Amino acid sequence: MEILSVKILNPKAKRLLKEMVDNDLIEIDDSKKEFLELLKRLQSNSENVPTLEEITEEVEIVRKARYEQENNR
Repeated sequence: MEILSVKILNPKAKRLLKEMVDNDLIEIDDSKKEFLELLKRLQSNSENVPTLEEITEEVEIVRKARYEQENNR
């Protein structure tokens, strides 16, 4: 089995892919769905899941530190 990532440029290609799925020639997985499932699994394993606000605050702290480091060169 081979796994490929495909960028659909023409809507006709999507129709062809759906036909191939219907004929059991290929399977299509939604990578966004897989990522969300992984995220939920990781969060369920943690006792103290950070809130979106806490994550945003941490990101801003790191960005500020990088910005200051780049400007002090």
